[in-house]
Amino acid sequence: MANDIPYKSYCWSIGTTSYRTKNFNRSIERQLQLMREFRLKPENTGRPWAELQKPYYYCLKENGFLKGNAGRPQKDAREKVSGLACIGLLDENRNVTKPGMMLINAVKNGDFRADNILELPKDSYIYLKQLLKTSVNVGGYTVRPFIVFLYLESKLKYLTYDEFTYLLPLCTDINSTDEIIGGILKARRGQSGLDGILISVIMGKENYKAAYRKFMDDEVTEDLICCIGMNRKSRSYDKPYYKFYKLLEKAVLEKDGGSVRGLFEAVKGISGRQRVYWTKYLFGTMSKAKLEQSGCAALKKNEITSAADISEFKDIFFKKMHLFKAKSMLGDYFDLNRRYFNITDITIFENGRVCLDILPGIFFGETAGGLIKSGFEKCPLLTENAGMEEIAPCLKEDAGRLYTALGRKYGIEVTCAEQAHGILKREKYKKFNKLIDEKFPRSQIVNLLGRFETRDDEYLRKNITDNADVPTMFEYIIAIAWYMISGRKGDVLSYMNLSLEAGLLPKSHASGGAADIVYEYGAESGCPEHSLLIEATLSEKTNQRHMEMEPVSRHLGNYMLEHPGRKAYCVFTATYLDLNVISDFRSRKNAEYFAADGSKSVQGMEIIPLQTSEIKAALEGGINYAELYKIFDCAFKSGEKTSSWYKNQISCRISARRET
Repeated sequence: MANDIPYKSYCWSIGTTSYRTKNFNRSIERQLQLMREFRLKPENTGRPWAELQKPYYYCLKENGFLKGNAGRPQKDAREKVSGLACIGLLDENRNVTKPGMMLINAVKNGDFRADNILELPKDSYIYLKQLLKTSVNVGGYTVRPFIVFLYLESKLKYLTYDEFTYLLPLCTDINSTDEIIGGILKARRGQSGLDGILISVIMGKENYKAAYRKFMDDEVTEDLICCIGMNRKSRSYDKPYYKFYKLLEKAVLEKDGGSVRGLFEAVKGISGRQRVYWTKYLFGTMSKAKLEQSGCAALKKNEITSAADISEFKDIFFKKMHLFKAKSMLGDYFDLNRRYFNITDITIFENGRVCLDILPGIFFGETAGGLIKSGFEKCPLLTENAGMEEIAPCLKEDAGRLYTALGRKYGIEVTCAEQAHGILKREKYKKFNKLIDEKFPRSQIVNLLGRFETRDDEYLRKNITDNADVPTMFEYIIAIAWYMISGRKGDVLSYMNLSLEAGLLPKSHASGGAADIVYEYGAESGCPEHSLLIEATLSEKTNQRHMEMEPVSRHLGNYMLEHPGRKAYCVFTATYLDLNVISDFRSRKNAEYFAADGSKSVQGMEIIPLQTSEIKAALEGGINYAELYKIFDCAFKSGEKTSSWYKNQISCRISARRET
């Protein structure tokens, strides 16, 4: 048997690839709450984590956090919480830490105020400080991944997805980091390629040098292939490479066209994305008939198929094998690292690039040079509540300096928070309108509303976001639809009772106690100054009656009590309208609503039910808000019987207006 050459990690990732769940923010917060409750039970208090892994798995299952039956419950439980320990929300014994408790309390109280210099929601700011402290061990080196990213972003202004995926995780010390930056700059100038940088880093590692020498010197056997493959899971995973190697050698060096079809089949035995990389690299056709007919001519002309001798062939094979292995592994890490970076709400992933949002970009752009000094050492404050300056002295929060830099960026003088807010709001709406133009044009909003009606959840996650549940996405799309109907007027980003990522996509459900959207209108186009509360739901039939009748009237009634003298009404929108819900809302026209203590009341409430089919018709017909307001006003005043009221007063009127 060939001597084993150990695999040693040469790149980093945050968390574990076994935990890449949808609704990532909520998943973290929910699991912290469950762990806190689990640890407070008398039978679990003070016990070591090793004894509690199996009970915790069943705790998660009982609370609907996971489904199915894991063959190894302890392993599943470890995987679910390892990422939370990595970023310091749980300690080594899986107790909730001080930062973890801060997050639990923020979520419990619905307190997401942006009370920090970077104007981040409270939960995002907690995550940011945790990511700044988070470190991982890479082959004996300590790396703080997020700090390394901030340093690269400050030097390069952005990273492409490929740079983020394949090169950023290779930065394990200051030397490799500066080399990667230099390599990226050369690649952007067309002087090198990213693959060349990646394989150069890998081939600089001692174990890869030893494996290369052994491969070049020894006769190739299955055992040798498994040895030099250095598979991080088990050497047996590389066994299919032996058959593949022998057939490729035969096709390239012996020009044996009859081996090409077998080579094509042998590639299928290689696991994961490596198989895809080899297939694209070698074959000019996927047709088995053409492979048999064309033989060696079916192979692409490239480095390995042009190899002149066995030495050149083996050299190229070794490097391609490990290049494709590395790209396959790093490709798996991309989504994981993206999810963790995104929870800070300062990173923007769009149009194939990764960069920082405006204010964080300025703040870290000025501090990254000093911050990188901490980028390769462990932070002792990971599980403690620490301020920015405690994490690193260069992170001292200086509002005056930050506003001056912001003004310099936009060529104006900024001396106070109000001026800074104005710039940031203007830029945010530029980004939001661009997002609508590119990702959510009117036709796509109509399409998405149809997908909500059929509950095509996978399509919705793929085309909106996978970091929010479907009801949250529905509220978000309804808000955009109303923004369009309103001629893109109004501060809709403030009107939405939703949390948004830095890229302005939804990330969590609206907090309770208020309407989903509160739209403010001035007096114009025949409409008086007023407030519109929009309630959006995907509940149907009996559930709609149980879940919506009381909250909708309560939200509107409380709003009217809190804003006496201001006209306010509510639009209740759903993919399906239950007749009894319509009847209940119509009855509110003459009902009196009282404050909780009975001290005051309002007489009559205007609640207009609206099905998504009518919102689609309004969008397709170019009906604006002023026209809808008049339709709603007439419908509200109508005395038509409930059974036909919605069809005649709302649906038919919108359809008639659409056709004109």
